[in-house]
Amino acid sequence: MVTSSDPTTMEIPPRSPDGSERSPPSRELITSRTGSTLCMSSRSESIWTSTSRSKWEIYHKPVIVVSVGAALFLFGTVIIILSCFLNDEKNVFKMSGPAFLSLGLMLLVCGLVWIPIIRKKQKQRQKSQFLQSLKSFFFNR
Repeated sequence: MVTSSDPTTMEIPPRSPDGSERSPPSRELITSRTGSTLCMSSRSESIWTSTSRSKWEIYHKPVIVVSVGAALFLFGTVIIILSCFLNDEKNVFKMSGPAFLSLGLMLLVCGLVWIPIIRKKQKQRQKSQFLQSLKSFFFNR
């Protein structure tokens, strides 16, 4: 390949490693902005909004799950106690008591585990909002 300082001659772009086709010129490459769009689409909009919510709005779902679980647990306990004292031949009480007991215990534990998870997410949200405000302060000047 001969190159000269004459501006009318053009250089041949380099070939691909296998030599079959030429690589496209750099002006034809499409610039990608996926980095900024991925970051925005991977997070929910509620993280970036600064509206404050009340404690009930934050914790109402786990409180309801804990309440229903405690009620079912107590109901199952009462059924088991009644089935011990009543000498009926009905197996309905003996079978439904442990079912309500286990279902109530499961809901109670799920709700009690859910509360620390929400607290941790709230702390992360506060950190994220603080870091976003710092980032916008320094980089938007």
